[in-house]
Amino acid sequence: MKRRVFDLERIRGVANYQFESKIGQKMFPDDVKVEYSRKTGRIKQIYLNGILLATLRPTNGFFALTIEGGSRLMSLVDHSRFRIVVREDVESFVREGRNIFAKHIVKADGKIRPGEEVVVINKKNIVLAVGKALLSGDEMLAFNRGVAVKVRRGIEKQS
Repeated sequence: MKRRVFDLERIRGVANYQFESKIGQKMFPDDVKVEYSRKTGRIKQIYLNGILLATLRPTNGFFALTIEGGSRLMSLVDHSRFRIVVREDVESFVREGRNIFAKHIVKADGKIRPGEEVVVINKKNIVLAVGKALLSGDEMLAFNRGVAVKVRRGIEKQS
């Protein structure tokens, strides 16, 4: 019991640091299920109602969100935070999990930093993918070349 409370505090602390203050409690309520690595015993994945929300990466100690985790985050944070809006003509590629080039971005949160977890949406506010920013939000809008977001998972490629 003591370990569960400690692990829940740790998970929430990481979320508060990675996303924004006080998001941890909302993102990961008391009824989340924590899965541990069989080899190391460390926190590996976090589930809510049987749905995987995030994986805690051992390499950097931050969360890698799933589509469901990204959708949950979008419902909990400020309207523009962590969001990247793409052009309609590239939506199908993004849904398949393809990377996003700077020239295909219509809007980007100016607070995004390279390496940060981001959620890719369309103009209708529908989550298309989740991934890692390779450029800052301002650079994504300023540049016309290069990959801006390394997409980890698109909504049509959920494996």
